[in-house]
Amino acid sequence: MLEAAERRGFKVYMACQSMLIVLVGSTPEYHIEQQDDAAAGRQELHQQVTFTEDIDSIVTEWFLVKQQAYKVSLAGSLFFAGLLVGNIVFGPLSDKIGRRPVYLTGLFFEVVFGYMTALAPNYEVFAVSRLLVGLMNGGIGLVSFVLTQEYVGKSYWAMTGTLTSMSFAIGIALFGALGYFIRPWRSLATAANSLGVLFFLLSVTLPESPRWLYSQGQTERAEEVLRYMALRNGNAANHLVLQRVGNAKAGNHGNMGTGVLQLVLHPVLRLRTMVLMYVWYACSLVYYGLTFGASETSGNRYVNVAMYGLVELPAYPLCIYFINKHWAGRRKSMAGFLCLAGTACLCTTFIPENTGTLLSVTSLALLGKLMVSAAFNIAYIYTSELYPTVIRNAGLGVCSMSSRIGGILAPFVPSMRAFHTSMPFTVFCLSGLSAGCLGLLLPETLNGPVAETLEELNSITRSRVLESKALLYEDNKRKSNNK
Repeated sequence: MLEAAERRGFKVYMACQSMLIVLVGSTPEYHIEQQDDAAAGRQELHQQVTFTEDIDSIVTEWFLVKQQAYKVSLAGSLFFAGLLVGNIVFGPLSDKIGRRPVYLTGLFFEVVFGYMTALAPNYEVFAVSRLLVGLMNGGIGLVSFVLTQEYVGKSYWAMTGTLTSMSFAIGIALFGALGYFIRPWRSLATAANSLGVLFFLLSVTLPESPRWLYSQGQTERAEEVLRYMALRNGNAANHLVLQRVGNAKAGNHGNMGTGVLQLVLHPVLRLRTMVLMYVWYACSLVYYGLTFGASETSGNRYVNVAMYGLVELPAYPLCIYFINKHWAGRRKSMAGFLCLAGTACLCTTFIPENTGTLLSVTSLALLGKLMVSAAFNIAYIYTSELYPTVIRNAGLGVCSMSSRIGGILAPFVPSMRAFHTSMPFTVFCLSGLSAGCLGLLLPETLNGPVAETLEELNSITRSRVLESKALLYEDNKRKSNNK
């Protein structure tokens, strides 16, 4: 489907923005020519530092070393802080006014703030721009995922969700290659952000989510969108008719009270939300913690960044295979991959660094990245199936907000090496194992119907939104005979 393909391409742009600080914040080798006293001013520090590696980054331009080195990690954390706020604001907003207008508005401003990053005259403007880019990125990233899922039937959700996550991994690898050919950090930030202009122009023609329209009682508009999508896919759907059900009323008056508060008040949603929030937090902490460490490992930093993206690709075929098997499903697959990620990080604590063998800290870290990538991908698909349509974006927003807390902490976890070299991997290990065990408390959703309203969470059977073609044909034929 063209609409879903455009959303998957957008994930490449999101990956470039998420990984930007990894390369533009690279710290080259340097030495201090002289150190007078601890009270030396910043201007004196500029005169003392000599970079021995030919790298153009915010570190070399603004001398973010020694006491100023924390600002690099701070910029990365500010990006994830923006993601957190964006999830809180954009998720419920798109449930109220629609997926498309929220997505297009957020993408436009993300591109604007992205150019603000590339043109920042000082660190303070750079940091603020990363916060604003993260704000837009977090909101539209969530909305675009939901929009992609709601463009297709539930039977395709696993595939579209997996392909979307795969596009993000490809984006990380492409960003590593882009950084290899474009070394100046301002030029790299401009080139990476220019992808957003292309995807914005492609997204202008996207229709609204038919599932959201149907949940709001706008059945006629939902039918028009489905016919338009069928036409773009080369199928004729002139007699497509949606069921008129009691729960779908104009303006969604039948679903008053739905919102973030329902995630706490509703007994079924409360347990699901608590467990999913921790699962998303753990996935984000381990995923970004391992990824941000790519530039600090031995070897070429650009190759390392690309490798940490490419290593995810085998995870997604595994996802498609396992989550559709009745003996594994969504629940067991997600829990299993999380436990394997934690186990891989645990094994790194028993391997000496710089061993140079196949079984090394780097290879086990890559294996952990592969496993947590699979778990993170399943969490997106699984969560979208656990929440009804009327509250799906709010539920995903809260879970994604929790994951951003893990993202905010991730850049600082490597600094725990000061206590012990194995401390960062111990944190990743405990996070993965505990989240995997908690994930087993959730219900399985494989081959089950998707709830449209809160009332359907308690119902045993749910009718299909789109009737079968045979029933539609009979219904239309019966209407024509009565005229």
